[in-house]
Amino acid sequence: MIQLSEDHRMIRAAGQELVEKEITPRAAETDKKHEFPKGVIQTLASQGFMGVNIPPELGGAGMDYLSYALIIEEVSKGCASTGVIVSVNNSLTLSPLFTFGNESQKQKWIPPLAKGEKLGCFSLSEPGAGSDAGSIKCEAKREGDHYVVNGVKNWVTNGKESDVVILFVTTDPSKKHKGVTCLIVEKGTPGFTVGKLEDKLGITGSSTTEFVFENCKVPVENRLGEEGDGFKIAMHTLDGGRIGIAAQAVGIARDALDKSLKYALERETMGKKIAHHQGIQFKFADMATRIEASQALLYNACRLKDAGEPYTRESAMCKLFAAETAMWVATQAIQIHGGYGYTREFGVERNFRDAKITEIYEGTSEVQRIVIASHLYKSV
Repeated sequence: MIQLSEDHRMIRAAGQELVEKEITPRAAETDKKHEFPKGVIQTLASQGFMGVNIPPELGGAGMDYLSYALIIEEVSKGCASTGVIVSVNNSLTLSPLFTFGNESQKQKWIPPLAKGEKLGCFSLSEPGAGSDAGSIKCEAKREGDHYVVNGVKNWVTNGKESDVVILFVTTDPSKKHKGVTCLIVEKGTPGFTVGKLEDKLGITGSSTTEFVFENCKVPVENRLGEEGDGFKIAMHTLDGGRIGIAAQAVGIARDALDKSLKYALERETMGKKIAHHQGIQFKFADMATRIEASQALLYNACRLKDAGEPYTRESAMCKLFAAETAMWVATQAIQIHGGYGYTREFGVERNFRDAKITEIYEGTSEVQRIVIASHLYKSV
């Protein structure tokens, strides 16, 4: 097991206690009903978990990024839907506001988001622009002291419940990624509507929606950074966001392993517990090894980010490896449970469904490999 400081062990223990009491008992029902866990989110907010890295003077907990990863890992172990809701609010909403916002924007938007009074989301993807963020078609034209936004966005996590949107638009399509601009948009702004709600395979307690903008006026004072800074803001934000998804994946994998160990120590075949069959033991050994390797990559990326050092490659590595580990471990967990694993009774089928998205959102596994390879080329 990776060695943590006393402070980080205390944070993990506090997270585990809260999750076991408030989150795990509700996880199956949240998944079954596709229900946003509003009460749980408020409980997490009361503990500072909705603004982990934000300074106390702005309503946050003032913790480091490793603490954030530990919290997301524990929350996701209890409920992956809740884990991604918390992750998006922290790393994809608050992080760009704190990093790129001016003082007025910080004072207006950060405290209510960090305290859990409001919820945020990140809207980059479009029907024709997912991994290729430079192909954004949602357009914003400046008219005096406003931008007029027209277009459609999709795959917005937290989209139904969010109050604040970090929105990426093109202000100059001819410049491709250099023409992307970032705007802060409030839910309820005329011309902004929530469209289709996706019916998903997993993380069903978190909403994933379409956004539609029709002549939506957004004040210029809501622009984050300068015109054309949007792509830079998005890529910087996703570097940190991938750490959050890696932490979510580790939490899912750990939950699948724990459930499988419990089952294998109870289930008997051929006169002994299945945990004592060598074939099952080999599975457990590989599952545990991959999980600890994922944690090592995850915590190293956090260490670099906390130290202010470059971490783009390492965030891609931990997201790639942890996501593929979660999917692999969840698959093994179903196999260990046999027919029971294919039912909802033991919960590993939920681990399987939840794990898959970690290989897709905030950059697919293929995109992570491109990022990693590009850094290798630079080092030669």
